[in-house]
Amino acid sequence: MEITPVDLREIDKKAANVYEAIIVAAKRARQINDEIKIAYNAQISTIPVSANDDDSEDIMNPAQMKISMEFEKREKPHIDAINELLAGKIEFEYKK
Repeated sequence: MEITPVDLREIDKKAANVYEAIIVAAKRARQINDEIKIAYNAQISTIPVSANDDDSEDIMNPAQMKISMEFEKREKPHIDAINELLAGKIEFEYKK
């Protein structure tokens, strides 16, 4: 996966303060990560448990590996959050 730099001037155009915008993106990344965890656990729970009683890590479940690789190929939450911020999909305001 390649590293793509984010121009802070682009973030500055979307928010009054760059640091506040980064905090907002970080909070959104945590929300996205929580959504991914819920979806991952829901899919993993559908896989039948093997009949082996030992908890050895040597046995690989192909169905679990397929789901894990699918989630591994997704964009990382912080990348999604920054893209949402730059696209103007995130709105934030101060609590009063």
